[in-house]
Amino acid sequence: LVMTVQYAINARGLPSRARLRRWAHAALERDARLTVRIVGTGEARTLNRHFRGTNRPTNVLTFVMRKRPRLEGDIALCAPVIAREARARHRSAAAHYAHLVVHGVLHLQGYDHETERQARLMERRESRVVARLGFPDPHG
Repeated sequence: LVMTVQYAINARGLPSRARLRRWAHAALERDARLTVRIVGTGEARTLNRHFRGTNRPTNVLTFVMRKRPRLEGDIALCAPVIAREARARHRSAAAHYAHLVVHGVLHLQGYDHETERQARLMERRESRVVARLGFPDPHG
């Protein structure tokens, strides 16, 4: 794993580069080059509007740049949305970040949740990886 971490905002409670790397590595099934960027609501809204046609910030966005020979992609994590969701779900920020990093890395590898079957498969994989990392089941 070759991973770059970018902090586009300065906020309390952001995970360290080492933690982000560990969480991403736990979900990887093959070699990859990733950039993980922690953003604010403005950048998240712009990315979501430009790439998904939705004019609101979202917790995580995944961009696959290359699938072969080595997986390459970017993951944008929106710190204010993640903090708000963690509070609303009575989870630690670390647990929610870990889940969303795993979620983004699985998307990079082709997992999706467009159909019920795809969602079940992806959620099972997320739950296993997050449990191995020592966090509660995000789907439980």
